[in-house]
Amino acid sequence: MLLQRLTLCLRVPKFSPRHKCRLLFRPLTQVRDYTAPQGRATNSPFAHRTELRQAKRIVVKLGSAVVTRGDECGLALGRLASIVEQVAMLQNQGREMIIVTSGAVAFGKQRLRHEILLSQSVRQALHSGHNQLKDISLPVLEARACAAAGQSGLMALYEAMFTQYSTCTAQVLVTNLDFHDDQKRQNLISTLQELLCMNIVPIINTNDAVVPPPEPNSDLQGVISIKDNDSLAARLAVEMKADLLIALSDVEGLYNSPPGTDDAKLIDIFYPGDQQSITYGTKSRVGIGGMEAKVKAALWALQGGTSVVIANGTNPKVTGHVITDIVEGKKVGTFFSEIKPAGPTVEQQTEMARNSGRALASLHPEQRSEIICHLAGLLTEKKEEILAANKVDMDLAVNAGHLSPAMLKRLSLSPAKLNSLAIGLRQIAVAAQESVGRVLRRTRVAHNLELEQITVPIGVLLVIFEARPDCLPQVSALAIASGNALLLKGGKEATNTNRVLHQLNQEALSLHGVREAVQLVSTREEIEDLCRLDKMIDLIIPRGSSQLVKDIQRAAKGIPVLGHSEGICHVYVDADASMDKVIKIVRDSKCDYPAACNSMETMLIHRDILRTPLFDQLIDMLRNERVKIHAGPRFASYLTFSPSEAKSLRTEYSDLECCMEVVDSIQDAVDHIHKYGSSHTDVIVTENEDAAEQFLQQLDSACVFWNVSSRFADGYRFGLGAEVGISTARIHARGPVGLEGLLTTKWVLRGDGHTVADFSEHGTMKYLHENLPVGQPLAGKRDSN
Repeated sequence: MLLQRLTLCLRVPKFSPRHKCRLLFRPLTQVRDYTAPQGRATNSPFAHRTELRQAKRIVVKLGSAVVTRGDECGLALGRLASIVEQVAMLQNQGREMIIVTSGAVAFGKQRLRHEILLSQSVRQALHSGHNQLKDISLPVLEARACAAAGQSGLMALYEAMFTQYSTCTAQVLVTNLDFHDDQKRQNLISTLQELLCMNIVPIINTNDAVVPPPEPNSDLQGVISIKDNDSLAARLAVEMKADLLIALSDVEGLYNSPPGTDDAKLIDIFYPGDQQSITYGTKSRVGIGGMEAKVKAALWALQGGTSVVIANGTNPKVTGHVITDIVEGKKVGTFFSEIKPAGPTVEQQTEMARNSGRALASLHPEQRSEIICHLAGLLTEKKEEILAANKVDMDLAVNAGHLSPAMLKRLSLSPAKLNSLAIGLRQIAVAAQESVGRVLRRTRVAHNLELEQITVPIGVLLVIFEARPDCLPQVSALAIASGNALLLKGGKEATNTNRVLHQLNQEALSLHGVREAVQLVSTREEIEDLCRLDKMIDLIIPRGSSQLVKDIQRAAKGIPVLGHSEGICHVYVDADASMDKVIKIVRDSKCDYPAACNSMETMLIHRDILRTPLFDQLIDMLRNERVKIHAGPRFASYLTFSPSEAKSLRTEYSDLECCMEVVDSIQDAVDHIHKYGSSHTDVIVTENEDAAEQFLQQLDSACVFWNVSSRFADGYRFGLGAEVGISTARIHARGPVGLEGLLTTKWVLRGDGHTVADFSEHGTMKYLHENLPVGQPLAGKRDSN
């Protein structure tokens, strides 16, 4: 039965009419000359991961551990199917895909084992005359025989899988002799070129049924010999002038020491000169190569002009997209590059920030305060240098024409902005003196046993911000005050301004030898790649558009994200509202800074206000301020000629636009905000104290105001000095997040040789659990009672 099912699965489908057209109408004598991607020489590999998106001709090498099951008898069909899907998708995008595969031996072993078991069981049954079979012993199967038995079935399986995506395949078996003989090599290359011209995926394997054992040290004159599929893939990639070789194995990539050892670290980018720093482990459970063979093959291919990535093809969490992720330039596996960047990698920057951040946290509060004050002074002293760099960024942004007026306003710096920044930093400097190490709770657990809960830094913060360079000194000051290490990733629109501001950061930090505690990430790291550093980064804080925040929240699966995805702020105008207050508050909430996250986006009005002088003045004011009104469904029903109807009641306009809707009561207003709001900031305007208290108590938002503009939802206006953002989360910090939001706590227990046994039934001590006055901790202090 198993053999019948296997035969059905591996039945080779016929060519579709579309496949026939390709073969009939493509002249077989025409062999296309391969052209490298635009902007790249044919014999030059890509220098950066992001350039892999340009790869047109790609070789995918599937190692034995990827293709075979854990028991080494049969193929990992699910894994293979996901790989085939990715290759077919890339092929259908117009790329030229080549597969170098293992698996014939494993597939043949499965078939031969089945045949042997079937044969032995039949003979045994005939001999014994009954159905009770004895234990059947299997002989050791020779690899060449397994390859001969498995090659056809393996190819039939590939053909069946690729046909599901209307992709045609062709099998090519090679040996070392096909590369040593010039004529055979030219014939092989010509055949592969022709297959690629016809949009066919060549599937290549060594002819293991006849191949001799590999000879040690047989590489001659700089040409790699074909000892295994690693060397085969490298040789083919170079001969075919491939742009990229993806070698899939059963490890994440190349480690500096054998995976599983304590100090083993995955190498993101490997350079030819780094070979001496690698310690290789044993080879995988199957195959004849190993990581050392893979590295040797990868370096040879790199020297020949092909970029190489070694990655894990067996991890079920990533197998379904590992190939496409590599081609998209994501940080997957180990990328081999000939060009070593001048600066440190982001992993190295994170490590430096963490180490220096611990030194920063151990400074005296006065020293951290001194660093921040010095930074504030530099903002005014180096004002001309900062503004000159900002002008370069502004000119580039205006000429490019990609930024909206609101974004250009955020990008722009002025002397007034710098002065305001300096004032805010000095406020943070004062608060820094009572932040880290503050005792929140002190308890005498027992005689000479004292417990304290004290504030400590969170660790390493990653702050990602768009075109808002004023964010850099604000966040840096808050990180310094709280003793946190900091990684900053700014938008490319503010590159020049950010560079100058970060130089001032480092100058200020150098006062007390913690220059590396704040790092500016200026490499080509994608945000998604940064969000994967879950073992190095403790908290991510996004500052920017709602789309940026959503992208980071989706990518940062292992790192907490502090922030809000949207700022849909409401102002509810109650029936008992004062006309003067309504006009002032609505104008300020919407028109002061429409792009801010605390700007009003929806105005709710009580139905009794319609067709009153207050309503008319409100509409006139918005018209004079050139605010475009989008009518909600109920508001539109009251008007004969209404403004454009709102497409959604959950829209953040970030411009001189707002939605206007009618409600029947304060409870309706609260329900509306709970349904369509973002829990950011919401306002009630009323003279009715009972109505105001109901609104303040029932509404579940980070900031709830009464007769106050929504623009007050800001760390500076709250007296926090500055903020790293506004959080709508329910845990840790909520609302404008300043210095306090960047701290966590730890428990410190000071004793005198105490053990749990001292407090047991037969012990001599008793728990007291007395609350003590809170103050700064005194190291080594014991009560004298």
